[in-house]
Amino acid sequence: MCDSLVAIGAETAEGATLFAKNSDRKAGECQPFVQFPETMHPPRSVLRCTYVEIPQVAETYRVMGHSPWWVWGFEHGVNEHGVAIGNQAVFSKEPIEERPGLIGMDLVRLGLERGRDAREALEVIAALIETHGQGGPALAPGGAGYHNAFLLADPREAWLLETSNRRWAARRVRLGSASNHHCLGSDWEIGSRDLETFARSEGWWRGAGRIDVAAAYRNPNVPPRISEGRRRRSDALLRAGRGRHDLESMQRILRDHLDGGIAWQPGPTPADERYFTLCAHSEPVHWTTASLLAPLPAERGAPWPVWISFGTPCTGIFLPVYLDGVIPAALARGSESPDADSAWWVLKGLQDAASADPVRHTPVLREGWADLEERVEAERLRAETAARRAAVAGDRDRAASIVTELMVSTAEQALKRAEALRARIA
Repeated sequence: MCDSLVAIGAETAEGATLFAKNSDRKAGECQPFVQFPETMHPPRSVLRCTYVEIPQVAETYRVMGHSPWWVWGFEHGVNEHGVAIGNQAVFSKEPIEERPGLIGMDLVRLGLERGRDAREALEVIAALIETHGQGGPALAPGGAGYHNAFLLADPREAWLLETSNRRWAARRVRLGSASNHHCLGSDWEIGSRDLETFARSEGWWRGAGRIDVAAAYRNPNVPPRISEGRRRRSDALLRAGRGRHDLESMQRILRDHLDGGIAWQPGPTPADERYFTLCAHSEPVHWTTASLLAPLPAERGAPWPVWISFGTPCTGIFLPVYLDGVIPAALARGSESPDADSAWWVLKGLQDAASADPVRHTPVLREGWADLEERVEAERLRAETAARRAAVAGDRDRAASIVTELMVSTAEQALKRAEALRARIA
């Protein structure tokens, strides 16, 4: 499932675009955080994605993101040019193609590896779905596939891209969100050549005016309660803070449980829209399994932080990570089975313990993380100052080493604290 959010620079307190996403999937699906270097590829190289092979390009950019343990691509991530992308399932009247193609997570990583800004990444993804289609299990190995929407951002602008098999439409966004349904009306700016003709041929659009994408393509058989309430809520929270958004306000949105605030309150059933909160605890439909919050600075001459969380963000901690450094093994480690050396599985264990009584346990966890969050912030500011100094002096290796040491230290502290908190609420 998933929710993505964006506030471009004019809508934020410090003038930097803020991109955020909760990745909502099956509760036990491990999502490590991994990175890949920039690479030059030989002519006629072939790339193996999750299900299909496609031609490789001459150059791919440095990227990092959360990746479900069994797929090639990312749920969300960033690249060295300050581009951030997240995807979410959307459900079209058009059946998903039966033959394998690119899944949404493949397309997120491909857009990041090949796009120097949000518009170029959008064009990369659009061209790939027109050529290779979308098909194959995407919820779990052997499970169902789905069409995708993407929120793409860079330091200057953001785009919402919605698809139906090999058709697509997109428009720019200043302050907004994306959830699990088509929501583009007739306000789309660019689209595939057959977007309107196909809908008319199927009898989905008979209007004389410009096609309304959601009215034409959205599948009426998918219950609206799953995503419409979440999108209304995220849009309302974004509007309420316009011009003032910062890391803290975006983290609050990712942790939102409606009236429950920081704590999920069990009670409603899947028949109730309130069951589907932005910080998802919505078994059997989805849980939030990883989150990302990325300030996208225009100036990237020195290492810049991206914030990540494992499991539900209400029970965990956001840690700073850097493309310039080496992601610690504990953050990048993940598999199908529980692993005491994997940050994802350790934070999943804490989440499970809190779920026994979330109203009582979640405030204990938030208080238990507070002093470590302050310490991490102080360490981050010191490390970034030293790394910036090294980068300005031309010593990029030293800058990378500084942020790598910071990531290792903060990861170790977070895992140690997670185990202590789990023991406290057990």
